[in-house]
Amino acid sequence: MLDINKRLSVDEAVNLIENAELWELGKMAYEKKLSLHPDKITTFIIDRNINYTNACWVDCKFCAFYRHVNEDDAYVLSFEEIGKKIEELIQIGGTQILFQGGVHPKLKIDWYEDLVEYIAKNYPSITIHGFSAIEIDYIAKISKISTKEVLLRLQKKGLYSIPGAGAEVLSDRVRDIVAPKKCNTATWLRIHKEAHEIGMKTTATMMFGTVETTREIVQHWKFLRDLQDITGGFRAFILWSFQGKNTRLLKEHPEIMKASSNHYLRLLAVSRLFLDNFKNIQSSWVTQGSYIGQLALKFGANDMGSTMMEENVVKAAGANFRMNADELINLIKDVGEIPAKRNTNYDILEIYK
Repeated sequence: MLDINKRLSVDEAVNLIENAELWELGKMAYEKKLSLHPDKITTFIIDRNINYTNACWVDCKFCAFYRHVNEDDAYVLSFEEIGKKIEELIQIGGTQILFQGGVHPKLKIDWYEDLVEYIAKNYPSITIHGFSAIEIDYIAKISKISTKEVLLRLQKKGLYSIPGAGAEVLSDRVRDIVAPKKCNTATWLRIHKEAHEIGMKTTATMMFGTVETTREIVQHWKFLRDLQDITGGFRAFILWSFQGKNTRLLKEHPEIMKASSNHYLRLLAVSRLFLDNFKNIQSSWVTQGSYIGQLALKFGANDMGSTMMEENVVKAAGANFRMNADELINLIKDVGEIPAKRNTNYDILEIYK
């Protein structure tokens, strides 16, 4: 068995994913997790995904959510509609909105500044975790400013952090197949580095299960680990599987098979071992279901993510798992861990003994 305290090489990680026994991976990943979280506290957050628009010009082949701006069911939520959603979140004890949308072809920096300011002023208890690197990149282009300026201006209005969405797999070969209009790997990494440099923390994600190779998966982690070595700006890593229903990608590549629970757990475990400078790794019960989401806690995950008061993007592609806070608490206790509600910054707000 490998020494879990020694940094893994890309070759070692590829070998583990492809050849190690599942139980062996789980044992090593759980041991690594306990070295970072010896108190066995598993966290979760009460938040709401607000998709401010579904209008998007990027045409990602794996997305079933987006609409073109001229389609009848394309929308942009009004500030008042967004406010109502936030008020509903506050009523159930929520602390964060995960805020993202399609990449609207006409909305410029001024609109986003007004929106963030509206939320920050009217709902000061709510943390705004929003706008992927893809959105930041396009806002900069259409507004004819730099991505760094976009980040600084939105931060000034109240944006707290940005999610890792839009990473998919950080391989330009893969990106050219699944989302050819999206920014490339270097741009995604640069925008997160810029955010870290201005004191804005971010999260990192990966969507696997399309056309990537095992080595491309591990190289994705290598990019993240290298940047984390430099900035320390990533709060967490979230791994989730491609959901293919209603997507163009599955029609163009019918050979793509739905990722198995075995494969998800293998990747999760090795990500915990490889990403040795990431304290938090999240279980993706939203795509895996509650019981594999629970089992993920034995394969390296220490966080159950969000109660998902609202989620539209993954739901549009066929995954419709839902849980409330009580269900999450019970699942965590069931595997002998201690549930705790957290905020965006992973500060513990309440422990449920």
